[in-house]
Amino acid sequence: MAAPTEKNGKAGKPGGKEAQPLIIAKTPAEEQRLKLERLMRNPDKPAPIPDRPKEWNPRAPPEFVRDVMGSSAGAGSGEFHVYRHLRRREYQRQDFLDKMSEKQKKDLDYLDKIEDNKQAAEDRTAKRRKKRDKLKQKKLMAKKAKQDANKKEDPDESSTSSEEEEQEREADDDAEVPSFIMGKK
Repeated sequence: MAAPTEKNGKAGKPGGKEAQPLIIAKTPAEEQRLKLERLMRNPDKPAPIPDRPKEWNPRAPPEFVRDVMGSSAGAGSGEFHVYRHLRRREYQRQDFLDKMSEKQKKDLDYLDKIEDNKQAAEDRTAKRRKKRDKLKQKKLMAKKAKQDANKKEDPDESSTSSEEEEQEREADDDAEVPSFIMGKK
């Protein structure tokens, strides 16, 4: 007779896995922690990711209805349950169609709102760009007027002032006002 192995204490079976104590989660956080610990024991093993559940679809209405119920007085007591079931199924189908049309309407409204927001942001950006360009033109005109006044007064200093103006122009180009939008006004 074989002696029991040391690892798992069972006779005749090799000790492959260690015996783990059974831990029952008392809170959802503890349950999540236990699941994560189990996954992290073997990081090479792929984690099971369930597929997205399919959206419920009602059965299509029948093409040909065989059991047409009339309003005759000879209907049996079992016909009511059949009628009730058919009525419930039809109401479910109509509710589903209403919800789908509402969802499509909301999606279209959302896309329209996004398009309007993009257009409004583009309009604000264009307006601000126009304002910046106008200010640049104003500065250039002021510099030209100043330059013309300096040329009339001192024709010798015009070469040094043009170099300074070139450096100022490069500095102005680097320090452009940001064109992003922080919030609505």
